[in-house]
Amino acid sequence: MRSHYCGQLNETMVDQTVTLCGWVHRRRDHGGVIFLDMRDRDGIAQVVVDPDTAEAFANADRARSEYVLRISGRVRLRPEGTQNPNMPTGLIEVLAKDVEVLNTAATPPFQLDEHGKVGEEVRLKYRYIDLRRPEMIDKLRLRSRISHSVRAYLEGQGFLDIETPVLTRATPEGARDYLVPSRTHPGSFFALPQSPQLFKQLLMVSGFDRYYQIAKCFRDEDLRADRQPEFTQIDLEASFVEEEDIMAITESMVRNLFKEVLEVELPEFPRMPYAEAMQRFGSDKPDLRIPLELTDVDDLMKDVDFKVFSGPANADDGRVAALKVKGGASLSRKEIDEYTKFVGIYGARGLAWIKVNERAKGLEGLQSPIVKFMEGVVEQLLDRVGAEDGDIIFFGADKTRIVNEALGALRVRLGEDLELYTAEWAPLWVVDFPMFEDDGSARLQALHHPFTAPSCDVETLKANPAEALSRAYDMVLNGTELGGGSIRIHDQAMQQTVLEVLGIDEEEAREKFGFLLDALQYGAPPHGGLAFGLDRLVMLMSGARTIREVIAFPKTQSAACLMTDAPGEVSAEQLKELNIRLRQKAKAETAGE
Repeated sequence: MRSHYCGQLNETMVDQTVTLCGWVHRRRDHGGVIFLDMRDRDGIAQVVVDPDTAEAFANADRARSEYVLRISGRVRLRPEGTQNPNMPTGLIEVLAKDVEVLNTAATPPFQLDEHGKVGEEVRLKYRYIDLRRPEMIDKLRLRSRISHSVRAYLEGQGFLDIETPVLTRATPEGARDYLVPSRTHPGSFFALPQSPQLFKQLLMVSGFDRYYQIAKCFRDEDLRADRQPEFTQIDLEASFVEEEDIMAITESMVRNLFKEVLEVELPEFPRMPYAEAMQRFGSDKPDLRIPLELTDVDDLMKDVDFKVFSGPANADDGRVAALKVKGGASLSRKEIDEYTKFVGIYGARGLAWIKVNERAKGLEGLQSPIVKFMEGVVEQLLDRVGAEDGDIIFFGADKTRIVNEALGALRVRLGEDLELYTAEWAPLWVVDFPMFEDDGSARLQALHHPFTAPSCDVETLKANPAEALSRAYDMVLNGTELGGGSIRIHDQAMQQTVLEVLGIDEEEAREKFGFLLDALQYGAPPHGGLAFGLDRLVMLMSGARTIREVIAFPKTQSAACLMTDAPGEVSAEQLKELNIRLRQKAKAETAGE
């Protein structure tokens, strides 16, 4: 129906006759001449309709915002003084000969060029309107280019694109499963996959050697800016590899992606052990663009007359850390109070601070409600953090986990608020993760998942599981975990030992993933892999603030789709077919009786 997309027109096409199809982005009537800005997925072109073409003029006259039109006309240069150098098609316009209204449109719920004044709920409810915006089209176009680049790279490296099941069984992978009742097996349920983890390992056992998939995954967990109940992974696995092999393949893939799509040469990918990342930044995904670090001061605080500090400093699971902000003494008390509320989100009971106004004056040159309790250690403290005039020092004192989370988050918040970024892109590999973590429950939990290989042998793991490290690695970019992976357990004895450490007995293990344990008996090769979050990757590369901006039809933070009104109720007949009776309905029926 058309010869060109609107955004394809340029000055080299002057005097050519073109046919365009699209939507009316804007209509203007200038003294009997009608101007239509026609929009499609490639851009906007200005169309001029004059009264000499009576039928075309009449159709243009009745066209309104978001009407669907088909126009034919001649490309010409815009008159001098009316050109728009900020617009890709700003040097030309189309003098219409024919204008056909293909469909009318109701008044849209918001103007596409005024979406910033509209709440996200309205935009998500009318997502098909929101997606017409050039900004949204650009983000989804970028997503398509990223997927294409990734596929081309992995295919070139010998990876095969293999699909894995979406209806599977529940396995312990760190989050709640979405369950699907089976009609043909009453009382039994499928689970939607949190990842293709077990299936890609089985593909390695099957001898496919190199697998990849851009896979849909599902997790029923609390949402935030970089989480959705359904999300997309770039998933890959390879056999006969070590950590360095997987890291080299995927780092090269990401470098190639940024160069091909954004024309960006990423800097060096440094390596950092997990323990160092937590100590210096309070996070296992630190944003290295921010030049702020945590400094341990536990030893200085053990004997101070301030129990808020001395208590954690003397506790086995406590930490006292300082965060110096260069030039931060200019922060107002109101701003400090806001940061105090902020760290409270992470469990911190307060936020102690010291402003260094004139260090040469000793205690008199410091401003703080706590400095009087630390007279004997103030100079050592200032030396350790490298404090100078004009700086502020924030403190965290509590259980190690709370201090890390609170000061780690404060570090990121300060970097954003004070615009402290020193680079545009800061990639990082985090390595040497603990094999297990103690979350306060009766037994240890796998930090990644139960199929991650430890970096020690079976006997060492049995003797001291809490100290074991894993063969896991995470790729981090600008404080966001792009992807995580590991070398997997390919030995049945090691897999059984890990399950025993996790408190999963043989019966439970057979029930949940006996098929994997069986497969490990039949010549499983050494293998490992990594999974990238495609949504997060597109979010970073497009500059979006949330992954909802780079998913065509996302859910809200309450895991609902406002456009389709999902999740929704189903009919009694459907429930009966699935042998399901709702508890609330059962109670109502009982009350009615």
